[in-house]
Amino acid sequence: MFKEFNIENFEDSSKILEEILNKSRVEVQELLKIENKTYKNFVLPFSEIGEAINEFITPVFHLDSVKNSKITSKVYEECLPIISKYESEISQNEDIYSALKDIQYNENSTLNNIQKKVLENEIREFELSGCQLENNKKQRLEEIDLALGELSHKFSQNILEATNSFSLIVEDFEDVKEIPKSDLELAKFEENGKTKYKFTLQMPSYIAYMTYGTNREKREELYKAYTTRAPQNGEIIEKILALKSEKVEILGFKNYASYSLATKMANSEEDVISFLEELGNKAKKKAEKELEEIKQIAKEDGINNFRASDISFYSEKLKKAQYEIDEEYYRPYFEQNSVLYGFFATLKELFNIEFKLSNAKAWDDKVKVYDIFEDGKIIARIYIDLEARDDKRGGAWMNNWHSYYKDSKSNIQLPTAFIVGNFPKSTKDIPSLLRHSDVVTLFHEMGHALHHLLSKVEEANVSGISGVAWDVVEFPSQFLEYFSYDRDILKLFAKHYKTGQVLDDEAINKLIKAKNFQSSMATVRQIEFALFDFKLHQKLYKTEVEVQELLNSIRDRFSVVQIPSYNKFQNSFSHIFSGGYSAGYYSYKWAEVLSADAFYMFLDSKNVLNKELGLKYRNCVLSKGGSENMDKLFFDFAQREPKIDSLLKLDGII
Repeated sequence: MFKEFNIENFEDSSKILEEILNKSRVEVQELLKIENKTYKNFVLPFSEIGEAINEFITPVFHLDSVKNSKITSKVYEECLPIISKYESEISQNEDIYSALKDIQYNENSTLNNIQKKVLENEIREFELSGCQLENNKKQRLEEIDLALGELSHKFSQNILEATNSFSLIVEDFEDVKEIPKSDLELAKFEENGKTKYKFTLQMPSYIAYMTYGTNREKREELYKAYTTRAPQNGEIIEKILALKSEKVEILGFKNYASYSLATKMANSEEDVISFLEELGNKAKKKAEKELEEIKQIAKEDGINNFRASDISFYSEKLKKAQYEIDEEYYRPYFEQNSVLYGFFATLKELFNIEFKLSNAKAWDDKVKVYDIFEDGKIIARIYIDLEARDDKRGGAWMNNWHSYYKDSKSNIQLPTAFIVGNFPKSTKDIPSLLRHSDVVTLFHEMGHALHHLLSKVEEANVSGISGVAWDVVEFPSQFLEYFSYDRDILKLFAKHYKTGQVLDDEAINKLIKAKNFQSSMATVRQIEFALFDFKLHQKLYKTEVEVQELLNSIRDRFSVVQIPSYNKFQNSFSHIFSGGYSAGYYSYKWAEVLSADAFYMFLDSKNVLNKELGLKYRNCVLSKGGSENMDKLFFDFAQREPKIDSLLKLDGII
């Protein structure tokens, strides 16, 4: 029923991949020999060939992110040119392109809308890959794509190595006295008969000291180490930008931003810029007030030369003063397993699905595998890997492995996905105790996963998240985030891990009230990132200096925080240099308009766990995957266009 996650013979992956791809080449040639090509005898089996390759390569690349080692990096680097070469061959194969065009023309009257969408997407992808170009240009595109893949991997690897190479050793207890006990236990070690504390650039450890460490100079030292990671990535950025610019010029686009928008919902570069600037302008005045509040708290400590490295520490003090919110008070109530099972109960109520623990193999002992059921019938599988490890890439993400689809023999294939986080570690004495922000992240990534796993689209190419426009792919994930602040939902899982006591109403009310704490500062920060990304791809910035000048110009206009000149944020901006968000980071805010407006419908119904609405959302949005444009799916669900004011209200900006 499900392919097991199997990493036997891992070191031979490149050889196995070569065999799989050679077999695929033969199968593609056999398909091209068919005289009367149809959707059924050509498009469906061609799609299955792609699914089989994905089934093998996804775990190989995934392992490099979650159990990174010299071996995984070596295997990744061996496989990358092999798969890149194959993908370039296929995407530039004029015979396949012509076959798809012929089928689109000949069967237009008999194909259903989903099949038409598959062909439309596939043909567009072939054209964006340069299928119609002369051979020398095709060859150059192949070289560029391979080089970009290698540079992206190196970019990510440099960050991981830099993150793991730094540690801050604290010997004076005065410097750590305010740090939560659970974080302090993880940092504590003995050396020469003396208790010391080690803080790293791994996110849970970094956050702990930046938020609670009382030594200002040590906070600055840690902040500087974090924001100057991987300086060699500056040169990699230059190379990536040059190659992307050359690629889109070959393909006939004026810049990489316009190339990016060819597969997105936004209509034009101007629409994206004006959308971001409108949001930034509306949020900035309030963001300036929010920063002044932090500075006032710092002044009470005698600090008049406020620094960026002071923000987390004094924000936490301000949060406590305004809302009496103490993260450490909450964490014992957010034990990882309790959160998961309460979350599963929420999803059962909303979407009529059940999660049952499986004994399937995974890549680490801490990974939990669940089979998902609907009305007693198994429909999907999910792997959940939440705890931070030294060999795991930072951040949180969802990775799709298998898609839901009907194969050419009319068998239904079931979907699988991975959720990865970097939440506080469990030890033999203390379980993994989450911050509420971790809970929000878990809801977010599950939103992505369910968008993939609850698909009922029978065509693999537009099932789940496949074929979903990139600037709306965040809609289901952000939508689910809002539920993590609901009182009734919190009571399902916010239970003290020792006593079982449910978090009281007063504490929950504080958490809900604090939801929009510094939301305007968060908004302008996202606008800064999104505008930097988009404008960076509108023209060619050739040097690190030019890239920095662009970032500075955007900060001058929208940032309310004085950023130190040594901060090289761009060198660890993985989303756009080693992820899929190039000229697409604006998607987070673009999709948030949809997610906020959809959630408002649940608020208006006076029942956030409204099963009727939940099932309507599942049927109109989640089950449809990429089979139709998201603006239509949203309209089917809401029966109206989305309103930007819903986002501004939920964020407390208006």
